[in-house]
Amino acid sequence: VLIGASMGGLVVLAAEARGADFAGLVLVDVTPRWEMAGMQRILAFMGAHPDGFDDHEHAASEIAAYLPHRREKKSAADLAHLLLRGADGRLRWHWDPRLLQDLADSAKHQDELSDAARGLDIPVLLVSGGRSDLVSQETIAHFRELVPHAEHLQLPEATHMVAGDNNDAFTRAIIGFITPRHRAGAFQTLSGATP
Repeated sequence: VLIGASMGGLVVLAAEARGADFAGLVLVDVTPRWEMAGMQRILAFMGAHPDGFDDHEHAASEIAAYLPHRREKKSAADLAHLLLRGADGRLRWHWDPRLLQDLADSAKHQDELSDAARGLDIPVLLVSGGRSDLVSQETIAHFRELVPHAEHLQLPEATHMVAGDNNDAFTRAIIGFITPRHRAGAFQTLSGATP
């Protein structure tokens, strides 16, 4: 079972369309069509600091401004897996900045992604944030038309950052989706893995 959040979900949909063999799919606050205003907000945040951050506090302040609904500011330990220190001593996101262009261009692929979703014949769960500005009731309805067998769970207080906003509820949703199917034999356990 693959879990794809945001762009990871789009990558998983594209892989499935190209013949990847997954037993199940969980899409986290992403559908083949999305609200452009939400995508623009994400792109603006991700591209706001091409020269990086002075330190962890600077990064934490910018994240807090982007996610004002979160009560606690990120600590240096929280950010360690998200930022890399460059040769110039500045902290930068751990992903390739060329990803931003791929995201900006992704709207061109919405029809292909819709076709990929239409072809899904595996168990599918869409977990969406009730306060998301990327996925809306309209984009969810479109997805449900494409994949009528898909389950949908909305976490009312979560934004696009579903797992970060409500990790406990997100984890329960994933376990609730996988466990009964695993018990019914729909999913195989990989050698050495525990369900």
